Amino acid sequence: MSHASSLAALPGPSSGRGPLTRRAKAAIVVQFLLNEGADIPLSALPDDLQAELTAQLGRMRYIDRETLNSVIEEFTNELEQIGMSFPGDMAGALSALDGRISHRTAARLRKEAGVRQTGDPWERINGLEEERLETLVLGESTEVAAVMMSKIETAKAAKVLARLPGDRARRISYAISMTAGVSPEAVDRIGLSIAAQLDAEPPRAFEKKPNERVGAILNYAASAKRDEVLEGLEETDRDFAEAVRKAIFTFANIPERLKPEDVPKITRDVPGDVLTMAIAASSSEDDLKAVEFILENVSKRMSGSLREDAAGMSVNAKKGEAAMNEVVSAIRDLVNTGEIELRDPDGDDD
Repeated sequence: MSHASSLAALPGPSSGRGPLTRRAKAAIVVQFLLNEGADIPLSALPDDLQAELTAQLGRMRYIDRETLNSVIEEFTNELEQIGMSFPGDMAGALSALDGRISHRTAARLRKEAGVRQTGDPWERINGLEEERLETLVLGESTEVAAVMMSKIETAKAAKVLARLPGDRARRISYAISMTAGVSPEAVDRIGLSIAAQLDAEPPRAFEKKPNERVGAILNYAASAKRDEVLEGLEETDRDFAEAVRKAIFTFANIPERLKPEDVPKITRDVPGDVLTMAIAASSSEDDLKAVEFILENVSKRMSGSLREDAAGMSVNAKKGEAAMNEVVSAIRDLVNTGEIELRDPDGDDD
């Protein structure tokens, strides 16, 4: 059968069968946009509207060019008349106001309206720290934990697995091999259930962990006071004291935490007289190691100049410690902006 005879066998154009319904016009607009290669987020529509639109597209055959032009012109005119659009539902409203209303109010409204957290719950879960993921995995069944480990990033899953007790890690690893038959709907339900657990947690007043907050305070405390506080913490809670020690970053920690290739960035951001003063004030064994680390990883010309200037400088303890803290502050600023990354004190990277 020729193309002409094929067309002849189809029903006549929609324009010849009375006025088009709004549903039919919507289908025409969608098909036109799809033909033009537009990416239409139809999944954002309610399920019943997605089903109705799909059914309408399935019922239609063809329309003439005059009808197409008329529908597109009407659609364009309606768009031009729109002055402002609103979310249209509670989920959209909560998303629009995210970060602008309190977490407590948003959680209450979401719970009262029965609104799920928007977006892919697995993106949110994957963004959690390894320690938090470990807690979630230990609180779930082996099968659910296997789905979790399959959905998060491979590198992060490996770190979480390494934190688990050996027997638990082996059972979850074996269960992962049994997840091939899990349906997408089941994975989505698991993700929503875990996200609901996260939503049910009370909001934290402090973003950083206690050991990180104490460590940040002690970073700028006098060395004698810092040692005194750490000794007291060890007597009270040895594990917490060790966590605080790892969170502390002082001038003496530069060799073990800073990468050699990042040292020139420090000398760029720290004024020369401040760096010279910090070098001149260094007297303890750990501080002198930090000085040598810095001088070994800058140009020979700069290294020689800093040594010479520091040799002829006399600095009192208070000014010297202030200069060292300024060097540490510059390093932390570079870390916060993502320009450098400190090494893990427990890591084996060089």
